Amino acid sequence: MTRSRSRRRSATLLLVAAALIGEACGESSQPTSPEPPSGSQSTPAAQSAGAFEPMTYPPDGDAPCDEAQPPDGDHAAYAGSIRRIRAIEAGTVEFELCAPDVAFPTRLAFPAFAVNDTAWLQSHIDPDRSGDQAILAEVNGTGPYRLEAWNRGSDISLVRNEAYWGEAGRNERLIVRWRDDAAGRLAELEAGSVDGIDDVGPGGVDAIESDVAMPAVARPGLNVCYVGFNNTYAPFDNPRVRQAIAMGIDRDRIVQAFYPPGSEVASHFSPCAIPDGCSGEPWYEFDPSAARQLLAEAGFPDGVQTTIQYRDVVRAYLPDPTAVAAELQAQLLANLNIRAELEVLTEETFLTTVDEGRADGIHLLGRSASIPEASSLLDRHFGAGASKEFGEPIDALVGALAAGAATIDAAARTAAYGEANSAIRTNVPMIPIAHAGSMTAYRADVGGTQASPVRYERFATMMPGDRRQLVWLTSAEPAGLYCADETTAVAQVVCSQLTEGLFGFESGDASVAPALAESCEPNPELTTWTCTLRTGVTFHDGAALDANDVVLSFAAQWDAEHPLHRGREGRFQPFVETFGGLLNPPRQVP
Repeated sequence: MTRSRSRRRSATLLLVAAALIGEACGESSQPTSPEPPSGSQSTPAAQSAGAFEPMTYPPDGDAPCDEAQPPDGDHAAYAGSIRRIRAIEAGTVEFELCAPDVAFPTRLAFPAFAVNDTAWLQSHIDPDRSGDQAILAEVNGTGPYRLEAWNRGSDISLVRNEAYWGEAGRNERLIVRWRDDAAGRLAELEAGSVDGIDDVGPGGVDAIESDVAMPAVARPGLNVCYVGFNNTYAPFDNPRVRQAIAMGIDRDRIVQAFYPPGSEVASHFSPCAIPDGCSGEPWYEFDPSAARQLLAEAGFPDGVQTTIQYRDVVRAYLPDPTAVAAELQAQLLANLNIRAELEVLTEETFLTTVDEGRADGIHLLGRSASIPEASSLLDRHFGAGASKEFGEPIDALVGALAAGAATIDAAARTAAYGEANSAIRTNVPMIPIAHAGSMTAYRADVGGTQASPVRYERFATMMPGDRRQLVWLTSAEPAGLYCADETTAVAQVVCSQLTEGLFGFESGDASVAPALAESCEPNPELTTWTCTLRTGVTFHDGAALDANDVVLSFAAQWDAEHPLHRGREGRFQPFVETFGGLLNPPRQVP
């Protein structure tokens, strides 16, 4: 496909300019403050004035999915997964993708992909300015709360949205406050000045567990730390050696000693919080006697000599790399007579060595899921396109993952991922150690408490005893509330109370359900998803939701040259990480 960037930009500008001119001429009368509308809800004047004119993006053709090289010196090659977005009619929007994607609804569920009203975007984003846009501090969503006030440095006040399309909130107001020290958060909960706290520190676990007035809720982590092998190097080319090590490591001891509250010993490579993550038989139990016998049967009654390679870099899934590596070294020697020398590599050298299949001993690594979907962790490590980290691919595992990715049938996907997990257990390309988690705590009389695996608690479902408002104490103040251009969990959890996307996460769960979409149905190839919007949904200012709102909300994030591609930093990292890259990406200067 031939593409003209100047023509694309001109068409985009014309679309936005036409909408702005229409607004100035009285075709739209949306207020710029998200106060609740008085009286009955009504459709926007722009819709009532004439027929709906569906928007398509890009306006002059498809995104260049097959672009292998940069088109010119000013831009990088397109690496994204979306081909086109178009409104079919007011209540229907269609996403065309560059490749099949069974996990597309899960991607839509992140708060960063909330739908904004067209007139609101146009009036709250200045194309000529960055960094201080009105949209960073003012929110006009469709969620169960609306923004009442953001008192910088103190708190954010959200009040119940009385016109919410879904189930009404169980509390009248949500107050979000912040303190960066875990001990201080716990002290406030003990004093009763807040109703719930996030990220209980290690020092607070005993206090919470001994006090019935402060029940804790563990938040499972969507990550995994593992011990890996490459099956092309002896003695790890022998599956019985790998199985022996799997039984000879006391993973409970590692998690208890070195992981934060809320963490769990991994029963599977994927966390159980991810749908289908724990299908199939769980991992081997710790049995050093059976492990030594199996190692002897494999031809190594006196153990082996090897290395443990790792990088001394803290990650969520590995909070203390050196301590875990030393513990692993000690256990291998004591339980299996495996003498392992610790080898610390620089991050770049370590990752390159592992990915290129040159790690000839044991390596300690991990991964966080980009989305809470089984393929997010499994495909990258064990699928057809996986690196050489674990050596030769396991055919049964590759086939099972392909089957899981090729269907939206729930039973078939569960069966496929069960086969994949069983193949991992049998072949032991790695040993899953831990899923690093966290912990929340609440006052005892708070009903509906939860700890969302994706960190998006739904506070509207909680009832703070006989109090009218719920006070939540988190770790930091968000930098902005236009979450399309925010990456912190604190910002995203606040946004998720105010705004909604086509899909959303279930309360306290990592599974997704339709939100502003009634449904999104794919074609047989899983390359086109057609979404039917929920009827009767209004934004906080009374504007009615339509398909053009969806198109523009995505286009403003997706296209680096869109006039409304403005945020706090302008990186729109959630979109890049979820959908592969921006349209018209600028060239990266070394």
